[in-house]
Amino acid sequence: MTSQTTIDTTGSGDRADKVPSDPVPAAGLRGHPWLTLITVAVGVMMVALDGTIVAIANPAIQKDLGATFAQVQWITNGYFLALAVSLITAGKLGDRFGHRQTFLIGVTGFATASGAIGLSHSIAAVVTFRVCQGLFGALLMPAALGLLRATFPAEKLNMAIGIWGMVIGASTAGGPILGGVLVEHVNWQSVFFINVPVGLIALVLGVLILRDHRAENAPRSFDLLGIALLSGAMFCLVWALIKAPSWGWGDGRTWGFIAASVLLFAVFSFWETRVAEPLIPLGLFRSVPLSAGVVLMVLMAIAFMGGLFFVTFYLQNVHGMSPIDAGLHLLPLTGMMIVGSPLAGAAITKLGPRIPLAGGMVATAVAMYGMSTLETDTGSGVMSLWFALLGLGLAPVMVGATEVIVGNAPMELSGVAGGLQQAAMQIGGSLGTAVLGAVMASKVDSDLPANWADAGLPKLSPTQLDQASEAVQVGVAPVAKGTPEVIVAKITSVAHDTFISGMSLASLVAAGVAAVAVLVALLTKRGENADAGMGAGHI
Repeated sequence: MTSQTTIDTTGSGDRADKVPSDPVPAAGLRGHPWLTLITVAVGVMMVALDGTIVAIANPAIQKDLGATFAQVQWITNGYFLALAVSLITAGKLGDRFGHRQTFLIGVTGFATASGAIGLSHSIAAVVTFRVCQGLFGALLMPAALGLLRATFPAEKLNMAIGIWGMVIGASTAGGPILGGVLVEHVNWQSVFFINVPVGLIALVLGVLILRDHRAENAPRSFDLLGIALLSGAMFCLVWALIKAPSWGWGDGRTWGFIAASVLLFAVFSFWETRVAEPLIPLGLFRSVPLSAGVVLMVLMAIAFMGGLFFVTFYLQNVHGMSPIDAGLHLLPLTGMMIVGSPLAGAAITKLGPRIPLAGGMVATAVAMYGMSTLETDTGSGVMSLWFALLGLGLAPVMVGATEVIVGNAPMELSGVAGGLQQAAMQIGGSLGTAVLGAVMASKVDSDLPANWADAGLPKLSPTQLDQASEAVQVGVAPVAKGTPEVIVAKITSVAHDTFISGMSLASLVAAGVAAVAVLVALLTKRGENADAGMGAGHI
């Protein structure tokens, strides 16, 4: 297939009309390429930041609202799931009604939901509004990429997408530090309140600067059954992973939900080949590099998001750091991602994505293995080394994933491909928290009774053991009021040692996932659409 061939985007077998090439030059503020980039960057920054800023706030939220370990997981999982399930649909909405409109609605809804979380007084309300955040955030991400594609000339589009990817990477990495400052000096609610003024800025800029762009051949209908099937499949999978520690991995309910998830994914795939306007055109996945890029994003996010979830509890509850100190200890991770992003971009431009992406995942695997060796008394220097290596490893993937996925898709499907990239990251983040959380819970449940008995502590009833296990899973010593200091010291030692054993196993699993991602990265290559001025590539 030549670069001038048009691709069927509907799945009906008909050829789509050719997408226009370069956008109309902007006059004044409205539609100005670089001002458009700044505007969408503010909105995207807010969504990406919220993916990790809450990690530092989780211990404070848990303590203030009396949340269980599973409920704290849902603060993260609810957000990631809503984003992941909605991104492709949101991209379709942008194509149908215009990316400017969906971006402005997304900004307004995201800021409003953030304010509502700050005003919440129950964990149920927090989780509910986090889901709302994810739904509105999903409107922002594909709209931002769609606006960039429609605004920038072909020869400058890759630069704009690179900056866009750097904003996401820097925001994702900077979340823990900003979260630490806000939690320590204000409160956990401020982590969400900060989105209100940022959202207002993005809204004002959007109204003044963004130009309305409508995609040719906009969808006339929406794949409602496909949306329902994909949403159900993801819910069943993550629910099974979260409940497995309490139900047991051999329990029929656990495998029932996993089986339901597999069945729904299979039905979804079959339906997508039959519907006139599919949620995800499966022809995209005929491209091995594109498919590898999507899988790579999932694996990277599992290792990164899942590992980061426990690091915050390790720093605060085991080492006794304040939220801001915990954020500062993650500065090597943040700094190396910010410094490494432009270096990775230059390397990918010169060498292509395969070597930088594979090298980045090797560094990530080594860093996660190093984190599995952390102990209760590990010094800041050793921690910083592993955190810095992790940031250096993640940078090429954050920057290069958009080029690999979007560049190997036809130009007509770049919006869908961009949605796939973000959906893959959100699905991976949700799965990482769930999978590694299940590993942690299982290890703690297995080790705690023996460790407790070996320390000569009074025997616990099954109910007390369950309560102690939930506390230990987040690094908290289950000490009752009035407990003698000698006993407090023993309980604390048992709790921290047991937590460390669980975190070590979870980190080893994350390292294994990253090692698999190295092999996947070797399947990637630069797509024809990564070159300025090229038309649709092969699928």
